[in-house]
Amino acid sequence: MFNLTPAAAQQIQQAAQSSGAAELALRVAAKKDADGEMQYGMGFDDPKDEDMKLDLEGVAVVIGGESQELLFDTVLDFVELNPGEFNFIFVPTNHPSCGSGSVSTSSCGSGGCGGGGCGSKGTTH
Repeated sequence: MFNLTPAAAQQIQQAAQSSGAAELALRVAAKKDADGEMQYGMGFDDPKDEDMKLDLEGVAVVIGGESQELLFDTVLDFVELNPGEFNFIFVPTNHPSCGSGSVSTSSCGSGGCGGGGCGSKGTTH
């Protein structure tokens, strides 16, 4: 199952409050490029009937059908990559297509999965 760390949840909640998206869910998406590299995206969005709906650390999270398998056993964290440089990272844990422990970084709204930016509904940055 997909999961969030408390640090990621806190940052997502702050982004939702500051952008007026508190009533929306966090949509998380993943896709595999032609070269096999995983791309991740996230943004605030309205849930759809076919979405997987999760309540993680007080954050409403939705995952579309095409991303559910790719995000299985993935953890979203918010970490300091370099002094003063914080970022969201997706950490697949024992995912057969990603390799154990590989990490992909994503700023809120980056990634090519069509999830949108954390401060914008339904758009990709």
